[in-house]
This record gives sequence, structure tokens and C-alpha cells, in this order.
Amino acid sequence: MAKYLISFPSAAMVVPEGEWGAVRRDSHAVIDEAKTAGVYVFGGGIDNYVPPILVSADGAVAMGGYPWAPTLDGGFTVLELPSRDEAIAWAARIAKACRCAQELRVFGFDPQS
Repeated sequence: MAKYLISFPSAAMVVPEGEWGAVRRDSHAVIDEAKTAGVYVFGGGIDNYVPPILVSADGAVAMGGYPWAPTLDGGFTVLELPSRDEAIAWAARIAKACRCAQELRVFGFDPQS
């Protein structure tokens, strides 16, 4: 079975005021279903209130991420599933719950990690 990364950038979450509670409830319900189904690996979101730091190979530390890369933000879920079609179906459920499109990628899990 492969692991799939289902994610969205923060800017994709355009939710009308007053609907955030329903989004939270619905998205947590889908994650609970994934846990019950035994396909949930992990998930979460980038904390936008804590700025990134860049740690170089020599140990030097600088504020901010890679200056040339787009900002990494938003939420993500990793599920372990037997097929891409099942991953698409779960991504669709998450998209419906979050009220925004989800990007689906195969997650290159390193079993030695």
C-alpha cells in the first residue's frame, strides 16, 4: 500500500464567516472515519504564527525559509491506501469537508525513518 499526501494551501480556504464551525466539525468527522478505517497515518497544519527558520548544512541559522521558494502553509493529511482511486475518493471527502480543493500526491515514505 502507498501513502498519499492530501493537502491545501491556506489561501485555498475561503470559507464564509459563520461556517468555520461546520468546516471544523466536518473535517474532523472525515479524519475520524479515516482513523476508524485504519488508513490514517498523520495530519495537521503549518502554524502560521511561528515563523520558519532555515538551518544550513554547517549549522548556521537564519530567520525565514528558503527565499526563492513559495511559502509553505496550509493543512495536510497522510493516508495509507491500496490504490490511487481510493486516495482520490478520500481526497474528495476531505475537499467537501474543508470546502476547498485538495492536492493529492504519493508520499515517498522512507521505512528507515
